[in-house]
Amino acid sequence: MAGLEVPTWDPETAWLIGTILLEAVVLYVGYGGLERLFGPYLMKLLIGGETDVR
Repeated sequence: MAGLEVPTWDPETAWLIGTILLEAVVLYVGYGGLERLFGPYLMKLLIGGETDVR
């Protein structure tokens, strides 16, 4: 029966998928932290105009 076989997991493939998922989580948390730190200042700078520039 073609197409109904259960694929076997290669340890190298599992490591690659795990690494990609870990990288995604780190980037998500990292960019969230940067947005929390610099977001209000950048929004004030962009929306407030030149009068609010330090």
